[in-house]
Amino acid sequence: MPNVRDRIRIPEQDFPAIIEAGRTLQVASNGPRGYPHLVAMWYAVVDGVITFTTYTKSQKIRNLQRDSKITVMLESGVEYNELKGLVIEGEAELFIGDAEYTARVMAFVGAKHAGLPAPAADAPVAATPQSTKRCVVRVHPTHTRSWDHSGLAGGGYGS
Repeated sequence: MPNVRDRIRIPEQDFPAIIEAGRTLQVASNGPRGYPHLVAMWYAVVDGVITFTTYTKSQKIRNLQRDSKITVMLESGVEYNELKGLVIEGEAELFIGDAEYTARVMAFVGAKHAGLPAPAADAPVAATPQSTKRCVVRVHPTHTRSWDHSGLAGGGYGS
């Protein structure tokens, strides 16, 4: 009997397209009481890495300063046979206090969600009042799990 997990695994070469197409990233960090702290974040791929900004004083940043382990999830689909997603476990790299870099990432995220092309890598980006309050998180993957239920006959297990 074929392994269902093998039938729904997404080939690794398809990950970049799924990541690029996604809009909202579910972000989990380890909270202070030992429970996962889960939030939804807009993101962009910057220099080939999943990247987002958030307020420097946010709970997720306090969590990631204490423990850099991070898990993020992207998903799509409504019906069971449309469900597709990635879970990426990794290490968070924090950039705190670099308002110009934060403004650059904010421009990438803003362009992505406005349906515009990403800014040119060498385009000047000035710090803004908003970028001085925020920081950047880059996700460096260590393990990835994936699923695509469209590969299941009849849209479900055992069909």
